[in-house]
Order: sequence, then structure tokens, then C-alpha cells
Amino acid sequence: MRVVDLFSGCGGLSLGFQNAGFEVVAAFENWTPAIKVYERNFTHPIYLANLVDWQNNIQEIEQFKPGVIIGGPPCQDFSSAGKRDESLGRSDLTICFAEIVAKIQPAFFVMENVERIQKSAKYAVAKEILRAAGYGLSEQVLDASFCGVPQKRKRFFCVGELGGDEAKITPYLLRNLAGRPLTVREYLGESLGVEYYYRHPRSYQRRGIFSIDEPSPTVRGVNRPIPKNYQFHPGDSSQDIEKIRPLTTIERSYIQTFPKGFIFEGSKTDLEQMIGNAVPVKLAEYVGRCLIEYIMESENLGVKKIVETMPVQLCLPLF
Repeated sequence: MRVVDLFSGCGGLSLGFQNAGFEVVAAFENWTPAIKVYERNFTHPIYLANLVDWQNNIQEIEQFKPGVIIGGPPCQDFSSAGKRDESLGRSDLTICFAEIVAKIQPAFFVMENVERIQKSAKYAVAKEILRAAGYGLSEQVLDASFCGVPQKRKRFFCVGELGGDEAKITPYLLRNLAGRPLTVREYLGESLGVEYYYRHPRSYQRRGIFSIDEPSPTVRGVNRPIPKNYQFHPGDSSQDIEKIRPLTTIERSYIQTFPKGFIFEGSKTDLEQMIGNAVPVKLAEYVGRCLIEYIMESENLGVKKIVETMPVQLCLPLF
């Protein structure tokens, strides 16, 4: 199925769906540094577009005839790492995503965001738009560490099917989860060259030192060195400060499950931000594979129903 990615960033969602077997044919993004990275890694086009003015972009999106629209509208207004203020404007883009889907009417859509969006007024409006357009919605929070990503990262997914039933796809999103979380060592082996590393906490009430024998904490858009006056937290995995360092920018992209051949170019600040904002590739791939599984089983069930309702044809001899 042909896929268009809205708010694509540097391409985590696109690459995951491409790996799952979808044909990604175009992407739309409004941040030039992310567009430049996307262009280095994909052969299909990406367009600089401010989707707040979604009406002006409809024809450009529609020309690709997508069977699936995917996207992660900006989450900062909902995120626990942000200001949690829906009046700042970026949360309106969730409604814009819904308006685009409702207008173009793809067979399916997949929207990704932070867990907190479920309680937001803007998401409630978006759901009304999507349901009024005929979509059955399946909503689920997934922990990436159970989906092939060595990272404790909870993200909300809304998967819609045109003419579908409510929550019909939810069982598919749940039944393929791993039995336990994936650790950094299991995914990357010894390639980091460290047993412990530093991830700057949001506050010093939280720990900052982690072991590679556990999932990484959520990769964020900031990456700072260990403060000289760092006070060890009771939950820190190690207190041997000489053997602890923060992960590099490219190592953080591996935690986000970007492959080693993925090309990142730009300023360190921009790269840290786009990597932190990205949908982990393996998480996107997991959701894409679940959707394909649902589509294939639905098609097989449809064929079975047609066969079962066909009239019996008597086979008569020719002579």
C-alpha cells in the first residue's frame, strides 16, 4: 500500500513502515535540517510544508493517492518534557492531521504521539473529525522496549480504518509484544564499549546513570555531559564516575534503532533534537507489521465469507 508521511522529521516512521513492507511514496515536513537528513536517506520526495495551512497542501498530498497516511504531529504541547500548554499552537497540528485524513480518505491512517495526548482537548476534537469521516479508531499506548527497541519509551498510537469497527486493530498491536523488555546489550552487544552511561535527568530527583543490561531511558532532544558536581542518586547503576560517559549523538540514534548506514548530517544541536523527536524505527516497523497482519487476515476472512455464501454449482457430464 502507498504511504504518505506527514510531520515526518528525519524519517523514523517512514523507515519503519518501509521496512515492514509498505511503499512510502512521499513525506511532508516543516523543519529544514530534518528535511536535509531525510533526503540523504530516501529516494522518494519530501516537501517543505507548513501543514497548519493544510487546505493549501491537500492537492499536493492527494496526488500520491495514499492508501495509508502516517504521521507524528508535534508533541511538545502535550509532552511531560514540554510546557503542557495546548494554547501554544503546535497542538493544533493534531487537528490538522485529522482534517487531512478526513479530506483525503485513505483506507488507513496511523498517528503517533506522547501518552498524555489522550487527555487533551485538541485530540478529542481530532477524534470527532475522524469518526465523523467514517473511521473506526484503535487506540493503544506501546512501550517501545517490548517492540524491538532497547529503550523505555511509551508512545500513543491511534490507528484508523475507513469503515472499520472501533478497537478492531488493537488486539494486533498487543498480541505480538515481546515477553520482556529489550536491553541495550541485547540489541547493541558490546559495541558501545561501556557498561554504564549517563543520561541527563529532567531533575536531580531522578537517577542519571544507567546500565546496558536494562533498556535505555527515553532518548530526548538534549544530551549533556556529566556535571562536575553531580550528586549520585540511590537508583544509579554505578558510582564509578571514571568509567561513565554520556552516549554520543550517533549512539543515541542506534538506541532509537536507526541503522548504522543511516546518514546524519547537520549541527550537533539539530541532530540531537531530531533524533530525540524521532519515532524509533523498530517501533514504527512493529506497528506497520501489525497493520499488515490485520489487513491480510481481513482479506483472507473476506475471501472465506464470499466462498461460503456462493451457491453450489452442480458439475454435470458433458455427454
